[in-house]
Amino acid sequence: MNLKFKPIEAGDLAVLEPYYCKRPNKTCDSVPLDSFLWKDYYQVQFAVSDEKAVQWLMHEDGNWQSAMPICCEEDLPHYFYEMVDYFNKVMGVPFKINLADEEAVEYLHLKESRDFDVIEMTDLKDYLYDGNAMRSLSGKKLHKKKNHLNSFLKEYDGHYEYRRLACSDRDDVWTFLDQWREQKGEQVEKHLDYEVRGIHDILKNCGTIPVRMAGVFIDEKLEAFTMGSYNPYENMAVIHIEKANAEIRGLYQFINQQFLIHEFPDAALINREDDMGEEGLRRAKESYNPIRYARKYMIVQKNFQAQD
Repeated sequence: MNLKFKPIEAGDLAVLEPYYCKRPNKTCDSVPLDSFLWKDYYQVQFAVSDEKAVQWLMHEDGNWQSAMPICCEEDLPHYFYEMVDYFNKVMGVPFKINLADEEAVEYLHLKESRDFDVIEMTDLKDYLYDGNAMRSLSGKKLHKKKNHLNSFLKEYDGHYEYRRLACSDRDDVWTFLDQWREQKGEQVEKHLDYEVRGIHDILKNCGTIPVRMAGVFIDEKLEAFTMGSYNPYENMAVIHIEKANAEIRGLYQFINQQFLIHEFPDAALINREDDMGEEGLRRAKESYNPIRYARKYMIVQKNFQAQD
């Protein structure tokens, strides 16, 4: 089986991008930046198969796992089972996917299969929002968000600037991230440090990476930062990173709205990723009135027997 895996690097994203967004998939994994952002956390490797699909290897907590192949929908069965064979015959381990998107699970009829357990990862579902609602913050359900936004605009009138960020702004972002990380203190989930590391790698290579970034400066100091990608198949913006000084009322609402207005003015769907099972994040994401969720599943092969 001629699959040659290698760790993902910044220069690989230009190679990978043409394989993306060719089938229904509303998760944050439907765009290439997410795999790069979390490459150190999951020890991400990839291989291109037949110049038609991207295959994945990841390693977490001592276990090997994969992800759904990046390919056209009609090719999905072939490349899914190619990786099953790779795990079984080359690696000698049962096949596992940790975050399979709902559309692929249904297309492959995995819930009806006798060969796999399919377990919904309820804490890792992505939150999906109506693009127009998020840009306007109109309506009764978003009234509190609009109030926070108006409070920010009034209090900081003449002192703030929304700005699209470029590679030359990396020092401001790094200083901001250092301060944001210090505010979190020592009692913090380990994934946040990997997230910060991933952001650093993106900023170091942002000239070659498909990413949209913006920030809000207050009195010339960066106080909020966000990063996103676009999925043209779903007409969906994916917001990978959104961080702000939580002590400034309305700042989160302002950068969220302005980023969508300026960078994704026509996106019908907004994916703001998952809440990782954290209650505070869950409340924050639910408060924006999601219209649906992009559900994800763990796929585990049953009845595997290693070959001698």
